[in-house]
Amino acid sequence: MMNSLQTLDGASDLAQYIATAPMIDTHEHLPKEDDFLKIPPDILHDLFCNYITAELVVGGATQEDSDRLMDTSNRDIRARFLPIRAAWERCQYTGYGEAVRMIASSLYGIEEITLATLEGAQGKAADYRRPGVRRELLEKAGITHVQTDDFVWQCAPDPSGAEFFLYDLSWLSFSTGEVKPQELQKEVGFEVRTLDDLRAAMSALFAKYGACSIAVKTQHAYSRTLLWEERNDADAAKVWESVVAEKELSEAEKLILGDWCLARGVELATEYNLPFKIHTGYYARHSYMPVERIRSGHLCGLLCRYPKAKFVLMHIAYPYSEELIALAKHYPNTYIDLCWAWSINPFAATDFVRRFVHAVPAHKLFGFGGDSWNPCASFAYSIQARQGLTRALQAEVIEGLLTERQALALAERFMTQNQEECFDIEGTRQALRDMI
Repeated sequence: MMNSLQTLDGASDLAQYIATAPMIDTHEHLPKEDDFLKIPPDILHDLFCNYITAELVVGGATQEDSDRLMDTSNRDIRARFLPIRAAWERCQYTGYGEAVRMIASSLYGIEEITLATLEGAQGKAADYRRPGVRRELLEKAGITHVQTDDFVWQCAPDPSGAEFFLYDLSWLSFSTGEVKPQELQKEVGFEVRTLDDLRAAMSALFAKYGACSIAVKTQHAYSRTLLWEERNDADAAKVWESVVAEKELSEAEKLILGDWCLARGVELATEYNLPFKIHTGYYARHSYMPVERIRSGHLCGLLCRYPKAKFVLMHIAYPYSEELIALAKHYPNTYIDLCWAWSINPFAATDFVRRFVHAVPAHKLFGFGGDSWNPCASFAYSIQARQGLTRALQAEVIEGLLTERQALALAERFMTQNQEECFDIEGTRQALRDMI
């Protein structure tokens, strides 16, 4: 007997919908068009320029081998691939490795990555290094728009697609307590010597870029704890005086200034109706990840202090995922983004979706963000997201926990509707149109 989920062609209505429906990409680090086009056409770059380069080192390659693999100035495919081949064979079944294999099969027609198939397909690399290909790849993936963090304050219209490529206003240097007065002064046009000046400069940044930003983003967990404390003006002013005097700050002083600046950023983001995105959990790269400081639970004080803000906590806080579900269940202002999670650990992400469905109101989950510098990788990561979401929701239907109609409604929510409700997409696009 045919399973109730199956249609005549063997795919369920749910699977067909998730495979083809529009999807919003809430997190990338994609370079601008001009910078992307400066990268020489190179199959090894297109396949391996993503998180697999760190995992290859974990899998036994040296850092030098991994760096050589990404050296596009070296046209010798053999010399770059053979040193990492053994590590690649060990890593090919991880989430990162799966994405590499998806790029190879979907974009290069390679079913098995070998020296011969790489050398044979190198000529096709020019297809993926031409004007417009970034957007073409993402639109081919069914993406309706991309939200990009390129680590800067400026959020000007992108000439290659002002309404497609939307940008986050970076709050990283503020959150780490490492903002440079000279850079800030150059951007806002006035001297920043006192704490009041710093507060005014932050307001000036939002006055310039708040309306045309899609969100505010910080990933300070890479260099400090996520644990946030309320800091008073007097203590922050003393630290800022040291910054202006070009004195080296202690870690404690950086935390004081970082916490104070983070709070001001949340206040301004709330004023401008911008969600505040925060990296939680797993690190990129390798060999340095103090897991105690990456827990999303460290943010409870911040979530509680600013109930009117919208906090988007990213990457399912892997490996502290259950803690993140508890935060989203408890705090009305807290949302979860599955960005990057589908490639970090596809089955952990699938399980996360199922646990989320039965614990948290349905409007609080965003289904996809590639978190990549490479549009080829973003394309593959989007396939992983669709497959993972299908596994999760189809299992719910098979086990009788959801009807297929309910699962379809959740799929639409996770892929587009929740993002449209949380982010002021049309308001951002209108602000960008006004700038052109």
